[in-house]
Amino acid sequence: MKLFLLMLTCFAMGMANRVYIHPFSLLDSGDVACEVTNSKDKGPLETTHSLTAIQDSMEPDPRPAIKELKNLTQWTAVVAELQNSQGLRMYQALSRKQENINVLFSPYTAFGTLVTLYLGTSKSTASDYQQFLGLLWNTEKPGCAKVINGQKVLRALKAISSLIDGPQDELRTLVWTFVSSDADLSKDFVHGIQEFSDTSFIRTVNFSQPKEAEAQVNSFIQKTSHSKVENLFKDVSQSTNLLFASSVHFKGNWRTAFQPEKTTMQEFRIDEKSTVKVPLMTHTGDYMHLSDPDKKCTVVKLGLSKRTYMLLVLPSEGARLQDIENQLQTDTISKWHKHLKEQYLELSLPKFSMTAVTDLRSLLSDMALDKLLLGSDANFQRLSTKDNFTVDKVINKVIFEMSEEGKEAPNKSQDERVPLRVTVDRPFLFTIVEGHTNAILMLGRVLNPNL
Repeated sequence: MKLFLLMLTCFAMGMANRVYIHPFSLLDSGDVACEVTNSKDKGPLETTHSLTAIQDSMEPDPRPAIKELKNLTQWTAVVAELQNSQGLRMYQALSRKQENINVLFSPYTAFGTLVTLYLGTSKSTASDYQQFLGLLWNTEKPGCAKVINGQKVLRALKAISSLIDGPQDELRTLVWTFVSSDADLSKDFVHGIQEFSDTSFIRTVNFSQPKEAEAQVNSFIQKTSHSKVENLFKDVSQSTNLLFASSVHFKGNWRTAFQPEKTTMQEFRIDEKSTVKVPLMTHTGDYMHLSDPDKKCTVVKLGLSKRTYMLLVLPSEGARLQDIENQLQTDTISKWHKHLKEQYLELSLPKFSMTAVTDLRSLLSDMALDKLLLGSDANFQRLSTKDNFTVDKVINKVIFEMSEEGKEAPNKSQDERVPLRVTVDRPFLFTIVEGHTNAILMLGRVLNPNL
């Protein structure tokens, strides 16, 4: 039954993205191992016992030297495609669950989190993660499947974030791991966290007094995030083995600044009956633009750093935002980008910043995969030598901030062209994309910019 559910999920994934060609062919043969199907686990687990107690230090973990990837361009292309495909499926499940509120999700962070946890999986759970994340590709050779090295996937993810050439810390990832004080941790898992994150904190906690432990953990996260991340964990139990949390913070500036003197309070239509007053920023200039009659929407590309950009998707009058979300596929976004054409626009856009917390275990449960990947059927025997070790909670926090400011001042010279007016005064979608690899860093839906 378990195998049937997984096959059904993978089939649905393939249908959702039409014809899916696995990108492993971009990698050298040495980067993809042939793994014998139903093989036993590797040798004895190598663990680290010198973990810091939560009360002993608030300094980040030391950052070891990370090995550079050979064939970096190929690696980032492969990993970007895998994380985009998986991220869009997870976003659609999240948007269906949170139908009437703003949604913010980071495919980059969710993929990195799951690959990190995959490093601690054993036996059938490892295969389930490989299938779900796209790390496994069956071959014509009987009893053999091609598998990407998880550590290298995390290095490629980190390389994608380093390609962003904006202000310092434009995209920053923090990871906190709290493990029971009577357990050790796999060195592979610890190294994976360090390869994926900018800053990490691995701490042991005595969970025998769960309320006190919960307060300790939340206080530690708040202090080490400078109060940007608060109260992530609730209902911590005495039997807790591991809590995992990550925070990704995108802080960006527009490539071309909006004109502050043109920012005005205007009505934003939440739905057919409700409106709110929001500050609309305005800039007149050349933008890459597309009107898509099939998807019934307008798409505008807004430059951020040299390569990073936002794709803003505004439904046509009378069209439903949810219908556009349901049609989102990896090739949808790439086709939009391919068919954009330069257009002189008067663009009005709400000021907005967003934060969101995603419980990955709950999200996977909505996708009927919780038991396989994090729940009662998941085997994390390669994460710790402690018997019956479990991953109890996995939380992702996403912070998105933009300002009116930009690297380039708006051109105030007279232009005789008549601009096409695009006013974002109703719910819209947006994606933040790293343009070198086309990796989707963040994906969001704004129903009310004031929330």
